[in-house]
Amino acid sequence: MNYKNNIVAKIFSTAKDNALIDTWKKSHQKLVFTNGCFDILHRGHVDYLAQAASLGDKLIIGLNTDSSVKRLKGENRPIINQESRAILLASLCFVDAVIFFDEDTPYQLIKEIQPDVLIKGADYQIENIVGYDIVTAKGGEVKTIDLVPNCSTSAIIEKIKNMKDK
Repeated sequence: MNYKNNIVAKIFSTAKDNALIDTWKKSHQKLVFTNGCFDILHRGHVDYLAQAASLGDKLIIGLNTDSSVKRLKGENRPIINQESRAILLASLCFVDAVIFFDEDTPYQLIKEIQPDVLIKGADYQIENIVGYDIVTAKGGEVKTIDLVPNCSTSAIIEKIKNMKDK
């Protein structure tokens, strides 16, 4: 199996009846879940995901589809299409699965996966994180991770726009 097959093998269109996730659960692996658009992968994303991965055995990322990103971020987003974003995320050694979701929130995906740990950035209040009720009801943990200051996709896009205008 070459590197490309290893990467693509981590990408799933659905969590439903996912044999890999079932295997992890049966072997009592601690599943960590986070989600996002991850448009223009940058240092802040990598730092955040590496920290999330350190909180369990398997890191699962819920990735917004292109249509979901467009609804959430506007007509000009995403910059990078969903397949490319998924491949970039799956290529990170500490990412174990990337699963697409088309809804505005990953609530249904979290319900299907039933992770042990739910992670979002520290810009969220823990009780307001989508899926908080699902994870805490089963005795799991919901945590936030500090974000790298001044490091965001929106800031990168603004910088590029400003460079064009000069």
